[in-house]
Amino acid sequence: MEGREATARGRTAGWLGDAARDLVRGEHCVFCRTPGRAWCRACRRRVLALTLDPPTAAALDLPVPARAMLAYPDIAPAVLAHKERGVLALAAPLGDLLARAVDDLAPPGAPLLLVGVPSRPGSVRARGHDPMARIVTRAARSLRGQRPVRAAPLLATRPGLRDQGELDVEARSANLAGAFWCPARGLRRAARGGTAGYAVVCDDVLTTGSTVREAHRALTAVGVPVLGIAAIAVTPRRRPPSPPRQASPADAPSADRSTKNHL
Repeated sequence: MEGREATARGRTAGWLGDAARDLVRGEHCVFCRTPGRAWCRACRRRVLALTLDPPTAAALDLPVPARAMLAYPDIAPAVLAHKERGVLALAAPLGDLLARAVDDLAPPGAPLLLVGVPSRPGSVRARGHDPMARIVTRAARSLRGQRPVRAAPLLATRPGLRDQGELDVEARSANLAGAFWCPARGLRRAARGGTAGYAVVCDDVLTTGSTVREAHRALTAVGVPVLGIAAIAVTPRRRPPSPPRQASPADAPSADRSTKNHL
């Protein structure tokens, strides 16, 4: 009986908290728009039930093993609201999803450096925050009780990098060729941090794989071993349209059939 009353009190407190968030800050669920939390409990249960099994991104033909937890359309409202609208409350659940991808990828207890793909400085200024850095920091915090792990911002972008969202598949690869590098200060900071281990490249969404391939190249070029690639989501790959079927002699109507059709 006491357990039921405690559960009821918890639900009431949760409802009141959601109402207060809506009243004070105008928050609502980015999925169903229910006033309160940025990602309500019902939508979180529904979305997490869609987790890919196994959570993989093998179809992208990446240089190391990769894991993504969800298909992008299932989690897009949360990713976009956090990244583009600055709904910072979503960093925690998105970071926890990324942590699950990392945990699925890495051997138990292995020490890790979580290396987020870098954003262009102009994008960070325009958004007012660094979405990937925030998510990776949360993922490292979520994993800290299970293994030695740190968020390690080892990568930076070179000048001239364009926004990937504006480009097609071929242009994305060309845009990212040699786009990332590892500043010495980040490497020295990682060496002083005391967590020796493998790097895991972290991204929010895997689309063509160009970004994480370039991150892998830049890290391995300076001797940082990369265990794998972890992401929150992967964009479903579209099948190319089938080429038009060529007519064969067998498809041509015979004189017999042609005559019958006119009878």
